[in-house]
Amino acid sequence: MKVLAFNGSPRRGGNTETLLSAVAKGVELAGGEIEIIRLADLTISPCLSCGGCDKTGICVLKDDMGELYEKIGRARRIILASPIYFYGVTAHAKAFVDRAQALWSKKNLLKKKGQWCEDPDRLGFFVSVAATKGEKIFDGAVLTAKYFYDALGVSYGGAFLVKGVDKRGEMEKAEEKIREAEEFGRRITG
Repeated sequence: MKVLAFNGSPRRGGNTETLLSAVAKGVELAGGEIEIIRLADLTISPCLSCGGCDKTGICVLKDDMGELYEKIGRARRIILASPIYFYGVTAHAKAFVDRAQALWSKKNLLKKKGQWCEDPDRLGFFVSVAATKGEKIFDGAVLTAKYFYDALGVSYGGAFLVKGVDKRGEMEKAEEKIREAEEFGRRITG
């Protein structure tokens, strides 16, 4: 099973990266392979809402997102990971999600031609860490992830969310959550 993961955290070695690494370990222990792409290392311009992809399903912007469209199209499992910034995903993750508009357009164009085939076996997941413990801390980000996967034509498979982890390195010390993240990684490959 090939898993494609997008790390939306701008911080290297941060809590999101630690949590995503634990999920990746679980994927590998279950016999899967995972590719983690750090969005902050790429040039992904924000969507211009120009409508350029409406007729072709191809984004008019030329940047690193072009390569990601192809990878997304081949992936059986996709993970979007992001820390919570003001009750949402990071700017890096949001620009990436917004650029999925081209894939949404492509999906709808193929539907109109009768060439779109739903594939319920393709699943998308959300992995996130939040500093606070607010009751609704993940609500906005989870909705963003769900609609991102809907745009891709990928079923939402669920989330692994950790509250109350703030300081750098704190996630590494949360041994129980790390074990749970590994188990989550094992389950998503099944």
